[in-house]
Amino acid sequence: MVEEKFHRLLFIPVAAVLFLTIGYQYVCPTDRTSCSLRGEDGGLFQRSSSGFQLVSSDPDPDEDLPARITSRFNFTERDLDRHVDFDIRGEDVMVFLHIQKTGGTTFGRHLVKNIQLERPCDCLPGQRKCTCHRPGRAESWLFSRFSTGWSCGLHADWTELTTCVPGVMGRRDRKTPARSRRNFYYITMLRDPVSRYLSEWKHVQRGATWKTALHMCDGRPPTQDELPACYSGEDWTGVALADFMNCPSNLANNRQVRMLADLSLVGCYNMSSMSELERGRVLLASAKANLRNMAFYGLTEFQRKTQYLFERTFGLRFIRAFTQINSTRAASVGIGEKVRWRIEGLNALDVELYEYARELFLRRYQHDRQRRHREERLRRRRERQRRHRTYLSRLLRLGGGAEEEEEDEEEEVEEEEVAATTEDYSSQVVRW
Repeated sequence: MVEEKFHRLLFIPVAAVLFLTIGYQYVCPTDRTSCSLRGEDGGLFQRSSSGFQLVSSDPDPDEDLPARITSRFNFTERDLDRHVDFDIRGEDVMVFLHIQKTGGTTFGRHLVKNIQLERPCDCLPGQRKCTCHRPGRAESWLFSRFSTGWSCGLHADWTELTTCVPGVMGRRDRKTPARSRRNFYYITMLRDPVSRYLSEWKHVQRGATWKTALHMCDGRPPTQDELPACYSGEDWTGVALADFMNCPSNLANNRQVRMLADLSLVGCYNMSSMSELERGRVLLASAKANLRNMAFYGLTEFQRKTQYLFERTFGLRFIRAFTQINSTRAASVGIGEKVRWRIEGLNALDVELYEYARELFLRRYQHDRQRRHREERLRRRRERQRRHRTYLSRLLRLGGGAEEEEEDEEEEVEEEEVAATTEDYSSQVVRW
């Protein structure tokens, strides 16, 4: 009897040592010479001579994330965390702000033809528009060129869309019973300003004009004096780059800032309402704020990351992967340094906006990847702890004897809190 009790008492420390040994093998496998120090986000960081730097465990073959992102702007946690509860069955509407020559046509086709949906968009051969209805209801969840057409005007900007979209969507769905207020989630695409400008020049050179665009602001379009034409004929076919750059009223200049800003803040197209310097400052600040508070935006130069962030933001999945195409018409245009400097000068606001957008975009990508790795690491830790508890419980039962009753005590798993925000994300949504 005494010998049996002695064996049982001896079994407990032996089992504990065995438990720790097994647990150590999960953290430091025997094929490693030592256990390296991990940072708070272990698995994402490697130690280098200059500290810790981000490395990707799931590298993108086309677009590598820079090891270090030079920080020029102060972004908050709220700026970086971009998950929205888009309810395709409810009242939510995705609004695509299509800026010329930013890859918006390709992205727009992805929206209507490449998303895994319970009720896919109905795209008939030979027709430009698709029908994108909610599951079980004849209401559209997408406002875009390829779903609703140019309902608010050709390439409508932020100022036009935010005024026009609620009324258009209300009229389109007037046959359905009155419902609660809709949530509008605005999205867009941006592009490197020099490449975008050259692409627009080549497009105009081939005969494009966009002269049917409305440019509505504060309830009216601009007068001819406020927005004079750059050409006298039907179009600007064959225009030289120098002539394209020399037109002061050319809307290609700083187009991305103009289309993302609230033009009401600067008197719309009335250039005499304030100085050029003050006008540019107000427009740039407004464009940055609107871009930052949009539900989502992508960058033409980062197709795979654009796909990743869209899927993570809206909880939707694409059927086929996005393709990065660098052999564009703009890429084939050879320009000297002086011409490039001139284009950058004409698009100084767009250059500043794009630097802002690029840093925020890459930081959002980095932030989400780190969060995913933390969640996966926590899941693996819980699974290891579950297996350890099961194994130790079996060992204790074997050592305690079949005649004794054993009480199973649930250990509380030490959970690593995944960073979450409780802030109101109403700035991502325009409610009407």
